[in-house]
Amino acid sequence: MTPVEHLETTSAVRGRMSRQKSRDTGIEIALRKALHAAGFRYRVHRRPLKGVRREADLVFGPTRVAVFVDGCFWHGCPDHGTWPKNNADFWRTKIETNRRRDGDTDARLAAAGWLPLRVWEHETVDEAAARIIEAIEKRR
Repeated sequence: MTPVEHLETTSAVRGRMSRQKSRDTGIEIALRKALHAAGFRYRVHRRPLKGVRREADLVFGPTRVAVFVDGCFWHGCPDHGTWPKNNADFWRTKIETNRRRDGDTDARLAAAGWLPLRVWEHETVDEAAARIIEAIEKRR
C-alpha cells in the first residue's frame, strides 16, 4: 500500500468510526421500550457512582442495577468481535483498554453495592430485557 492509499484508507475509516453512535443506539432504544412497556422505570445515561466518570446506559436506582449495552466491536465480543488488520496495534490496544475499563467499572460498582449488567449488542431485546427484569426482581 502506498502512503497515499494508506491516508485514504485511514481517512475513510476515521470518518466511518466517527459516525458510530455511542448512545441511543438501536438496541438501546429497543431495550428501553421493552422495559418501559413492562412497567420498569429507569434513568438514561447516568453515572451510578459519584466521582466515577463512567455512565451506565440504564440505571435502576432503587435496586442499584446498572445496565451497559456494549458494542461487539468496541468491547471485544468473544463471539462477534473483530480485530482490524489496518492499524492493528492501535485497535487491539483500544479494544483491550475498553475491556479492562469495563472490568474496573464492574468491580467498582459491585464494591459499592451495585449490580452491573452487560448486554451485548447482538443479544435479542427479549432475552436482554428478561435478564434485566429477573435481576431487578431478585434485588427488590
